Amino acid sequence: MNGSRKLSAQEIAATLRDRIRGGDLRPGARLPTQAELAEEFGVERGTVRQALRALQDDGLLSNVSKGSPPRVAEAVHAPRDEQPQPTMVGLGPRLAEAFSAPHVRVDAACLTAETLMLALGEPVRRIHEGTIRPESIDVRILLPSRKINLAFPVPVEGRGEDDEEDPVHKRWLDQRNAQIRVLRHNLLALRTSHQLDVRVTFRALPFTPPVKLYLLNGQEALIAYYMLMKREEQMADGPLEMYDAFGTQSLLFSFEKESGPRDAAFVDQSQQWFNALWETITTDLTLS
Repeated sequence: MNGSRKLSAQEIAATLRDRIRGGDLRPGARLPTQAELAEEFGVERGTVRQALRALQDDGLLSNVSKGSPPRVAEAVHAPRDEQPQPTMVGLGPRLAEAFSAPHVRVDAACLTAETLMLALGEPVRRIHEGTIRPESIDVRILLPSRKINLAFPVPVEGRGEDDEEDPVHKRWLDQRNAQIRVLRHNLLALRTSHQLDVRVTFRALPFTPPVKLYLLNGQEALIAYYMLMKREEQMADGPLEMYDAFGTQSLLFSFEKESGPRDAAFVDQSQQWFNALWETITTDLTLS
């Protein structure tokens, strides 16, 4: 410590998080006491307690109390490996953990940005409350182009090839554009509020993605299937039957590099697939 500035609880949590993930602190191992950590980092015990509680909230520590040193949690990843959660439930915590890294990279390919827009509320909330503070955030999103005929959602009775006023397509496009604007605004606002280096970019796919894919910091791939259902929606000129996609309740399956060769290969291939699309057949996305 050079004495010029005391570390924050977020910086201490990040250091301990790296030790846990790097294997220096293994599952079941006891951490040093709060007094020892306070001496090591040159801070007050209250700052150390705040850092330890943040790690406990992330599921990395157990037994965080004033009475005894905490332990590294056993089988940190077991709960989500054994029981996948619905996308709307599982994505927010995974994003929050990814945003704990100094340099955040999120790549997503999906039909709309609805789930991602809502799930990003969790890491953004934690940034505002001060429990995490990344240095940079880079988000890249692939969404279907407005110019293609989507495979879904579509009217049950189909649409004409030249029917640019298809109400189902217009509804999807309006939702896609509104979600993009909200997502981009919420992330870019962190530039002003927290002086973070934030980039949010979009590209347009020439096809309808049958699944939603999220890639977090090049270390984890999350995938969920879109489930098609027939439903009726009230339009301006009356009810309309359509085949629509539902993704918020689809189970989210996680693959992590640290889980073994099979998962590592899936993460690498998914990242290569995304990068190839981004750099080749996708185009600039327009909101008009």
